[in-house]
Amino acid sequence: MVTIKTSHTVVPNQPTPKGRLWLSNSDNSTRPAHTPVIYIYKAQLNIEYDIERMRDSLSKVLVYYYPVAGRLSLAESGRMEVDCNAKGVTLIEAATAKTFADFGDFSPSDSIKEELVPAIDYHSQPIQEIPLLFVQLTRFQGDQQQGLAIGVAFSHPVADGSAWIHFMNTWAMVNRGDMLDLNEMPFLDRTILKFPPSSLQSPPPPHFDHPELKPLPLILGKSDSTEEQNKKTAASMLKLTSKQVEMLKKKANDQLTKQGSRPFSRFEAVAAHIWRCACKARELHHNQPTLARFNVDFRNRLIPPLPRNYFGNALVATVTPECYVGEMTTRPLSYAAQKMREAVALLTDEYIRSHLEVVFGEEQLDCIKAFFLGQGEGRYAPFGGNPNLQITSWINMRAYETDFGWGKPVYFGLGYVCALDRGIIMRGPQDDGSVIVIMHFQIAHMQLLKKFFYEDIFTSRL
Repeated sequence: MVTIKTSHTVVPNQPTPKGRLWLSNSDNSTRPAHTPVIYIYKAQLNIEYDIERMRDSLSKVLVYYYPVAGRLSLAESGRMEVDCNAKGVTLIEAATAKTFADFGDFSPSDSIKEELVPAIDYHSQPIQEIPLLFVQLTRFQGDQQQGLAIGVAFSHPVADGSAWIHFMNTWAMVNRGDMLDLNEMPFLDRTILKFPPSSLQSPPPPHFDHPELKPLPLILGKSDSTEEQNKKTAASMLKLTSKQVEMLKKKANDQLTKQGSRPFSRFEAVAAHIWRCACKARELHHNQPTLARFNVDFRNRLIPPLPRNYFGNALVATVTPECYVGEMTTRPLSYAAQKMREAVALLTDEYIRSHLEVVFGEEQLDCIKAFFLGQGEGRYAPFGGNPNLQITSWINMRAYETDFGWGKPVYFGLGYVCALDRGIIMRGPQDDGSVIVIMHFQIAHMQLLKKFFYEDIFTSRL
């Protein structure tokens, strides 16, 4: 059980620009709700935080990130935008009756969601009145050496995970008393992604097939994914040491078939391993089509690249070529890794611009309208569960640098269980090449997945 001690509304400590902030197609195509994450701190010495200091440092940072203190609004066009009205964000102090040890390894669970991340009520107030950022500081039961959880719920239409992590690191820096580097300030203007209308001088983007926007394969013999969507999932933390990661990379690269190709990366090898293990654990027919779907940060893929510290959503979905479960389970790891590489290779400047032109349409407008009417979020992407797999890479996020003055977090991750099969790949807290995979998977197949995940690293079956 969690007890809320205090709740504060924090506003910028200086006047900030007012008005409406246009949101890009990438922003408008995300889940309109908040995404909850948790930071876990366990210091050798007592964690002493001053809530007034936290409020003060947050109010300073909001001057530079002033849209965060605003509210989502609905434009006449039906698109989302941000009303920069400086109404502020919510900072909560809480305490849980549970000890640090009661939460185990802090894998996403109902307990984590209910006690360590801020609760947001979308039904009793208009969406236009809900803050874009909630932060909850939760003490564990016991003495102060038990540690502290910081649960953060951020509005996904405002920015993606990478941008929000930069915000959190900036806040932590100010709270420590460090001077802000003006080169680290956010770039807020989304109109850089508002491409000019087509004309003779500006020809339309080339035509692409955009498989990432098409329906994904279904279980053989099924006409829709309803049955799979209704199956219960759970989350499990799977850890890979730096040595195990190198073993996976070596096995993938030993089997690299294209002469002169660059070696497979950590992400390609680990993601391929997860997908392959998922195919084996489900025990599907060998002729069952399957693919992997994941998002890629396009900040440095556009020509020219987006400005440094672009604060917004800069993610583009991609999918691997469709293949068969029998191929995934019998061919070497390099086969799956090559499929991951081919999915990323699609994402040229022209392809991404084309995607951003076509990704937002009537379906997204209907979802946004329903959300603002209190009718739920709708579905913003094809169902990525069984027989397919959704993969998220947080390997490049600098979440373990979020030090407010009492040390770096010992864990960072999602604060809820995904309702579909999804693997989230994160760097280990030691930043030594180790990897943590938070696997959200159908309960019926979880034990086999864990078995193959570790067994296959040490066998020739890769």
